[in-house]
Amino acid sequence: MTLGNSTRSRSAAVFAEALRLMPGGVNSPARAFGGVGGTPIVFERGQGARLYDIDGNSYLDYIGSWGPMILGHGHPKVLEALHRQVDLGVSFGAPTEAENELAELIINAVPSMEKVRLVSSGTEATMSAIRLARGFTGREMIVKFAGNYHGHVDSLLVAAGSSAATLGAPNSPGVTVGTAKDTLVLQYNDVPGLEAAFAAHGTKIAGVIFEPVVGNMGCVIPTEAFLLALRNLTRAHGALLICDEVMTGFRVAYGGAQSRFDILPDLTTLGKIVGGGLPIGAYGGRADIMDHVLPAGKVFQAGTLSGNPLATAAGIATLKSLRDEPPYERLERLSERLAEGLSHAAATAEVPHTVARVGSMMTLFFNPAPVTDWSVASRCDTQRFAEFFWGLIERRVYFPCSQYEALFVSAAHTEADIEETIAAAHAALSLDD
Repeated sequence: MTLGNSTRSRSAAVFAEALRLMPGGVNSPARAFGGVGGTPIVFERGQGARLYDIDGNSYLDYIGSWGPMILGHGHPKVLEALHRQVDLGVSFGAPTEAENELAELIINAVPSMEKVRLVSSGTEATMSAIRLARGFTGREMIVKFAGNYHGHVDSLLVAAGSSAATLGAPNSPGVTVGTAKDTLVLQYNDVPGLEAAFAAHGTKIAGVIFEPVVGNMGCVIPTEAFLLALRNLTRAHGALLICDEVMTGFRVAYGGAQSRFDILPDLTTLGKIVGGGLPIGAYGGRADIMDHVLPAGKVFQAGTLSGNPLATAAGIATLKSLRDEPPYERLERLSERLAEGLSHAAATAEVPHTVARVGSMMTLFFNPAPVTDWSVASRCDTQRFAEFFWGLIERRVYFPCSQYEALFVSAAHTEADIEETIAAAHAALSLDD
């Protein structure tokens, strides 16, 4: 079954109006279909593994609100928790018992977190963790990796210089040279480059922030040597290791990527799943570090909506469901089948490709080389991906609208859904020829 453009006429009309009201017609650039062209689809509701647009079309959803909907849309326990909280109140700007409960769930699940601070977004979590690392160490320099996205924090919106170990330069108007100059940009999985950076700047580095599984240049997997070097070098030079698990936390394992890969960072940032789809973030780690945050310490961070009752209610319901009825083994099986099916579809169509997967997040790269860092990822055939994306849309399968975003399988997907998706991929790729 296919869809013609005429069946999305209401989406087109609503987006045309949005262009008049909002920059680019969207409230986040990832929604604008810049990587695939065409007009974004406007959605009305979600249920289980499916999204429904305002024209009445349904799609198998592999975005899941960019990760948090691990239980699927409209999970009964999450909805029940939200309805109960709406009757009690939606915002107090004061402590609630639910904040304690969510914090306890996070601390019990994530190996490295002894204390946690709830915030309102993943961006706010990474921004706060970086400030804390600088305040705790008394140093200014932060190391990040090309292709890792940590939110729209000024000091992290930087581009690499002419070599692997040069200080960053702004890559967005509005980010000053002064803000960017204290960020060192390296290549992901590059152990020699990391060693060289610490040899040159070790006494100045406050922390290293990284994604333990990259999701924003597609799904890129860390090497064991890279993870070991991160931990050993930061520890040896008195820098903090900041693990950005906004995407991977409770996604690739209940305890996040750090439990899956057996790494122990000093600070961790979380978001997405910990709010069950509502706006939330969190950062936490060693108690001696977290006790530097105001009011226990002097590192300032505050937020009127931090620990919002609706977000904590949805987060508690989600984490309890994941803890009490863990879907991870089933997600592993479904995701493995999907990865195999996508690879077979591409191979059958003689499309150069690789597939990278960790748990229920993955990417079909239109690139014959294994993607280990941004220099490889940037060589993907993005035009072919765009054609593939629209071929899937015509078959009612909704993949991320960029080659450089990971897709997510949810606990609501069935084996039949996976097989339908694989069949759609075969058809979409054969049309590419």
